[in-house]
Parts: sequence; structure tokens; C-alpha cells
Amino acid sequence: MAYEVEPPKYVRLAQTLQRRIEDGTYAPGTRVPSENQLVQAFGMSRPTVVRALDLLKRDGWLESRQGYGTIVRGRPEVVERKDRRGREALERDESQGAGRLIEVGHVPVPARVASVLGLPKRAEVLMRRFLVEEDGEAAELISSYFPVGLVEGTELGSGEPLSGSPREHLEARKKVRFDHVTERVSARLPEAREAELLDLPDGVPVLSVLVVACDASGRALQVADVLLPADRQELEDTYRLN
Repeated sequence: MAYEVEPPKYVRLAQTLQRRIEDGTYAPGTRVPSENQLVQAFGMSRPTVVRALDLLKRDGWLESRQGYGTIVRGRPEVVERKDRRGREALERDESQGAGRLIEVGHVPVPARVASVLGLPKRAEVLMRRFLVEEDGEAAELISSYFPVGLVEGTELGSGEPLSGSPREHLEARKKVRFDHVTERVSARLPEAREAELLDLPDGVPVLSVLVVACDASGRALQVADVLLPADRQELEDTYRLN
């Protein structure tokens, strides 16, 4: 069974701009419209536009030139065409993202996280919880869990947003290396605090994307539970009849 989740607004905008590059609307070497022009043209917030442009720069479609603006590079030699939700959760810069850091602290490890981290049920983990907002509306709730021993001597326990992603912070401070990610998709009813943060009516479920990031040996370094309001998502299921 394969599920497809409608991507966030900034990803959809990036896809639209990418198509315009591919069809020649934005030719290589020319400037793309300014942030203000894109905000007005698409009716999206500035943070959404900025994230879309950053995504296209990271993937090689655009580049910034000092004093000239954002330039079209054209089609990259290799284009990655797959869902980036897990990657986005791991690489989110808390100090730059559209949203806010909600909670940081040691908590009992949730049952759905204990098994993948290889921890006993009553163990404690460090949790960092970030609420992603789009156009003033709660879009995602990301709860990241880390083994306590792994984060000793780092700033992950700080209540302030990190400059850079937790992944970058761990790789720099603890000399670990993230190698691969597994994503597990399921649906469940949210806990009371989760429903409150996502502004969900009673009885509305959430789509949970459990992102497990491991090193080359398969040891889990970080688990992120990405919650998406089910009433704001579109799912598509494709299957064979024989």
C-alpha cells in the first residue's frame, strides 16, 4: 500500500517554479521574480516564498548572486524526485524556519519511539518540539527525540532555537554521521497537548510520519514524529486488482 501526502505550501510553490524553469518561462541566466512579486502573485506569505526559493537553491535550480538577486541555473544534472518530509525534519534550521520552538526537556520515551531507539520503556529521552506554521496556521508538529547519552555536552537541551539543524549540531559536536532514514506512516488520534498545538477539533486524527535517522551501523541517532492534521491532508492509495 502506498500513501501520498499533499506536500506543504512551500514545496508546492517550489514545484510550480521548477515547472516554469523547465518550460522556459524562467530561462537560465535570468532573474526570478522578487520575493515581493512572488508573494503577490501566489498569495503566499514571505516565509513560504523564502522556503520555496531555498529549496530550489539547495537542489541546484537557482543560485544567489550578490548584488544581482536570485538567478536561474536551469535543470540540475541530477534531480532528486522523492518526498523530502523526513529530510526536512532532520535539516530544519530552528532559528530560520517558519514556526516556533514549543518545548525542550527530558521526557519518558514514548512507546512508539522506545523500540526504534533500543531503549527500555521507562527510559528518558531528550525531546525538542517545534511547531511549523504556514500563513498563520499550524501545519506540522515535529517532536524530535534523542538518546540522553548522545546529547550530553551539546546545546540540544537548550530552550533556545538552534542555529542550524539538530543533525548538523550533533555531527559537529559528537562526531557522529547520519547515514540513512526510514519513514513509517500511520494514523492515530492526537494526545491532548498535540491537538491543542495543532488547533484540532475533537475526534480529528493526525497522520504520523515517524522519521528514524541512523548511522551507517543502523544505530538510531534521532527519531522525529512529524504530525500532520488529517483534515488538512489529501491521501492517495494506488493498488492492483489482480
